[in-house]
Amino acid sequence: MAATIDSSALPRINILESFTQTPEPLDFVLPGMISGTVGALIAPGGAGKSWFALEVAIALAGGPDFLGIGIRQTGDVLYLSAEDPALALSHRLHTVSYAVRDVAEDISAHLEIVSLMGRVVDLNQKVWSDAIKKMAKGKRLVILDTLRRFHCSDENNGGEMAALLGILESIAGDTGASILFLHHAGKGSVLNGGGDIQQASRGSSVLTDNVRGGQINLAGMTEAEAKNYGITDRASYVRAVQSKVNFGGRSLDKWLQRAEGGLLVPVSLDAQRDDQPAQRQRRERSHG
Repeated sequence: MAATIDSSALPRINILESFTQTPEPLDFVLPGMISGTVGALIAPGGAGKSWFALEVAIALAGGPDFLGIGIRQTGDVLYLSAEDPALALSHRLHTVSYAVRDVAEDISAHLEIVSLMGRVVDLNQKVWSDAIKKMAKGKRLVILDTLRRFHCSDENNGGEMAALLGILESIAGDTGASILFLHHAGKGSVLNGGGDIQQASRGSSVLTDNVRGGQINLAGMTEAEAKNYGITDRASYVRAVQSKVNFGGRSLDKWLQRAEGGLLVPVSLDAQRDDQPAQRQRRERSHG
């Protein structure tokens, strides 16, 4: 750390120019996430957050938007998977091969997936933060799956988590890439039906309070919701909702259903009338 801080080198906002000239438009990488910011995807284990992230990566790399979230501009994507072996990742990609035949080469050129399973990755070590910063250069989005695998700190310690987010923000700021980290929801939030709120994240609240790239939650369908929609296999459904938005309005709140292989696809659910039999009312939205 430098012995002194050169305060004159810190960037200043040109206030008069901001008053008199229209700034360039905000560059949205994902709904609620502008370029160069850090955001979070929060979900309990087994909810499908890795599939959700992979589908986001494919869409940003020029492939089909399976999730229907609306990609404004495509670009290069780096997916760092520290939980799953390379073979499992290949199987996931093969699951969607039927839908990407015409753009498979384009996706391959713009999507880089790195399996870090078995490696002790610690962003607090300069060797790792420098390596990831090098890989992130030129990327529109970097995905960390999952955050717990990228540090050796105490996730319940607010100071340590603030320092970790500072490292991620530094990488994003230096490279221009947005960073989306995947993180587990706390057991209490899930059991109490609060999996869709900002505070559902496990560990220190810093992990969600301090992110500026927004937060997306994947929440399982509750018994009450299943009854309301006439769903008998509620384990197959998750709700994707933006629980925190710093830039732009909330534009993501939809039900997703697990298709063959685990792929998440949007569905439209109709609430049951009192005189309706308990059966699933579903209209799948077009995707791809």
